[in-house]
Order: sequence, then structure tokens, then C-alpha cells
Amino acid sequence: MNVQEVEIVLYGAEILCPSCVNLPSSKETYEWLEAAIARKFPSQPFKITYVDIHQPSGGSEKVDFAKKVIEEDMFYPVVVIKEKVVGEGNPRLKTIFAELEKYGYKAI
Repeated sequence: MNVQEVEIVLYGAEILCPSCVNLPSSKETYEWLEAAIARKFPSQPFKITYVDIHQPSGGSEKVDFAKKVIEEDMFYPVVVIKEKVVGEGNPRLKTIFAELEKYGYKAI
């Protein structure tokens, strides 16, 4: 089975989104998402990256998108796969898994 490694980027912040009270923090969501993907698609390569929207690092596209999250008042964390937003505020595993399956990931 040849699956090309997909990068999942989670944009978030230390401070909770004002509209996301009672939801996990961005870092907690990042850790939860990483574990859930590893369980659903074991032995299939993926990369998950956390980008702090207030102190973005990485390539210019990540820095630019982090600014967009702030400027457009998006609910964070924002989950992006191949430049497509697949989750915002309270991301849904079903939506993220469906997007990964488009790139050849198979649930085991």
C-alpha cells in the first residue's frame, strides 16, 4: 500500500477562542487529533504540525494563513489538509478522516 504522507496543519493559540468556551485548548486538540489519526490509520505516514497563530513559524504559507485566522476571526483551532480547511473551532474526526481517505488512507 503506497500512501503519500499528508501534512495536517493545526492553527491555534494558547488562549482559548472566545467563542469556544468549554472546548479543549488548541494544544489538547492537536494531541487528540494526532492520536486519533494514528489509531484510525496505523502504519500509514502522516505529519501533523501545530502553528501558533500569534507566533507563527514555518514556511510563508503557514505564516500567511496564521494571519488570516486572526484577520478573518476564524474559530480556532483550524485544521488544514493540503490548503483545505477541514475543521474550525471544534473539528470533527469524521470530516478529517474523509479528507485523508481522498489521499489514499485506509481505515484498519
